[in-house]
Amino acid sequence: MTTTVAVIGLGAMGLPMATRLAERFTVRGFDIAPERVALAADQGVTPAGSASEAVADAEAVLVAVRTGAQLDALLFGEDGLAPHLAAGSVVILTSTVGTDGIADIAARLAERGAHLVDAPLSGGPVRAGEGDLLIVVGATPDALGIARPILDQLASTLSVVGERPGDGQALKTVNQLLCGVHIAAAGEALALADALGLDREKTLEALTAGAANSFMLGNRGPRALQAYDEEGAEVLSRLDIFVKDLGIVGDAARRAHLSTPVAAAAEQLFLLGEAQGLGALDDSAVIRVIAPERLS
Repeated sequence: MTTTVAVIGLGAMGLPMATRLAERFTVRGFDIAPERVALAADQGVTPAGSASEAVADAEAVLVAVRTGAQLDALLFGEDGLAPHLAAGSVVILTSTVGTDGIADIAARLAERGAHLVDAPLSGGPVRAGEGDLLIVVGATPDALGIARPILDQLASTLSVVGERPGDGQALKTVNQLLCGVHIAAAGEALALADALGLDREKTLEALTAGAANSFMLGNRGPRALQAYDEEGAEVLSRLDIFVKDLGIVGDAARRAHLSTPVAAAAEQLFLLGEAQGLGALDDSAVIRVIAPERLS
């Protein structure tokens, strides 16, 4: 069984994942912020002085980056991690970066005797710490065999969608199309209810009890109702994440020569929200793009 896991980046998701993994495995953690390394050490994670030190002799390395270019730089750039990876180890990509370049990165790792496990996840920091994440995976059977105990420790729902790195990114792209559209639609619906003079709380209760319900309406709806409060809703997923993710959706659709007008419309709402300074707020704050002020 895999016993040593390196977690590179101990941010909002990396820290709770490292803590969760430390319940079962030896975990080494590294972050450029010393205070994050100290927090991890307090929760059973072995601190590393550098990323290369963290990955040395580790059977698995968890990484989270915003783009495929950042992943390439992390592994193969100046002071990249690839030369320090143990033979037969797996690099587990946990973030949503799109399919572009993933196959090439997997091939370059394979030349060095390492594997790429494409495992974008959904859930948020609280669920990460509880092992309650949704993870979709694209990986060869050999790579999945190494990574499986780690992914099982983090996930309540683990879906293996293909044997190619990039398959996980592809399914996550489809997932984010629906999630972004549903969040934007929930904001529109609640803004319309407000404009029509309806009680928002009662409207949300009625909608979630019927055919109009969706996970995003039920999950983001209550936070959208808090979007106009002075302190706003608790930030569980930043609005600017959907600027990135719906951009990935649009890029994938264009490469496939597929029209996705509903996703494109949702993307514009999130872009407007970012331009209006809402990027760091919870993504349910997209309702404020549709209706900048509460109407009733």
